[in-house]
Amino acid sequence: MPAAPIVEIDPLHPQPRVVERAVSALSSGGVIAYPTDTFYGIGCDLFDKRAIERIYQLKQLPRTHELAFICQDLAEISRYAIVDNAAYRVLRRKVPGPFTFILPATRLVPELVLRRQKTVGIRIPDSPIALELVRRLGHPLISTSAAKPEGEILIDAHDIKDELGHGLDLILDGGFRPAEPSSVIDLSGPEPVVVRAGKGDVSDLLA
Repeated sequence: MPAAPIVEIDPLHPQPRVVERAVSALSSGGVIAYPTDTFYGIGCDLFDKRAIERIYQLKQLPRTHELAFICQDLAEISRYAIVDNAAYRVLRRKVPGPFTFILPATRLVPELVLRRQKTVGIRIPDSPIALELVRRLGHPLISTSAAKPEGEILIDAHDIKDELGHGLDLILDGGFRPAEPSSVIDLSGPEPVVVRAGKGDVSDLLA
């Protein structure tokens, strides 16, 4: 297929018509690139199995590779993850922000994105674009980094088009995104565990 078109979008005030175009692509089984508060993400509808398979193929990922997804708020997280009081206190402090939280999954989560321990990786990014996409779509959006198969992070929409555009339906250009990964916090056990210290401040969670 031809390389995906690039459409400029305002990172702070995403234009409704651009958001609608992206949501239309997602609702039709499309795969898009979009900016978050960390990397550019490659995403699709959480409930579209064929679109998720396309992401695995595009990034040449093994099926064991775990995909995170984006929720719009804490109420939505609680539909897809089991959130106890301790986890809720951490979430309330940290969202929206550059964090990925590992939580026990509920039965709503598709098998394809479950981790080995029946957990899920969930984000509420501090990104008006990502949150508006999820809000307009009506349920979560898969999110994996826009990177070459060998792992190099792509920080510009035009680089994404050159490297991955053949497998995408739309690229939302929100400007350069520095290659800063999210911090990963495991909230599936009795105490929070920092799996990866990235862009988000985790100093309050380190013993």
